[in-house]
Amino acid sequence: MNDSTKRPQPDDETPQLHEQLSPGMEALSLEELDEFMKRAKSRAANFTPAQRQAVAAPEVVEEVTVSIAPERLAGLLQNFYPELPADSLRPRRLVQGVILDFDNTLARLKQPIAGLMESGARQAEVYMRSTGMEFPENFWKNIVEARIFAQTKSDDEQEEHVADDALSFLLQFFGYPASRMDGDVLRRAVDIFYAPEMTAWEAMPGALDLLGWLNAEGYKVALIANYACDRVFQRIVDYTGLRPFLDVCLCSGAVEWRKPGREIYESVLKRWDAEPYELVCVGDSLKHDIAGGLQLGALTVHCRLIPLAEDQRIVDAISPDKIIDDLAQLPPLIQAWAE
Repeated sequence: MNDSTKRPQPDDETPQLHEQLSPGMEALSLEELDEFMKRAKSRAANFTPAQRQAVAAPEVVEEVTVSIAPERLAGLLQNFYPELPADSLRPRRLVQGVILDFDNTLARLKQPIAGLMESGARQAEVYMRSTGMEFPENFWKNIVEARIFAQTKSDDEQEEHVADDALSFLLQFFGYPASRMDGDVLRRAVDIFYAPEMTAWEAMPGALDLLGWLNAEGYKVALIANYACDRVFQRIVDYTGLRPFLDVCLCSGAVEWRKPGREIYESVLKRWDAEPYELVCVGDSLKHDIAGGLQLGALTVHCRLIPLAEDQRIVDAISPDKIIDDLAQLPPLIQAWAE
């Protein structure tokens, strides 16, 4: 058919037929469609009462019970893939993994942080002086202030200012730019500064039992924390005995992203091949842990073992799904959500 013999096409506002046409069949024109509807209505007008009733109320097929021999039923119920782990045959649970915070959730400090920072800063100052570096008296106070300033700045900007950089910037103000600074001395000084703190952490009561239960039940477990030095943080995790239970152990010092930003959670989502709504985020901070979980789209549990004063300012603005005051309260919540 050439262009001159083609049927006119309807404009964009013309209703289209929903039926799937056979290959090569052209759509009906408006005139043909109108004629078809007229014939259909004319035919329907001639239906008998019985025909109309049959169309309005189609025949109901009676259900028939079929008996299956026991041996046949047993064959249908057997495991056709015995080589696969039994867990792989279970339906996918609604909860795939749990993301836990570290400080005041899985672990706590045995001593006040102020005293630990002072002790570490004094030792770091002594070490750097022993390498020939010169500083004003009580330089250790500047080290503590630099850490606090970097932590506040990181929190405001949602981008981690790592510990090595914070000390490096401080030293530049006292005549030691990067060109004059020995990288090994810098890292050693940071390690010495954090040393008293590294050994002052202990697992929270019930933390190891909780992690053991999560592992036994087949849940994936991640530990994500805001912490400025990754190598220090990883040692702390080892000292507290948490490492064997963790599938992922990540801190902001390793990736330079902080909670509550979504970016720090992305690596966990990719590793687990999980959707955000299949995760439970647990932590002590409304600002970081709960806000982060809510922004991610996960279930959230506010852990109030050691309440944070800053939470009181935002308690009306951020609402977790559940609140617990004991880690033993977490397993029943996860079980209920997973079903």
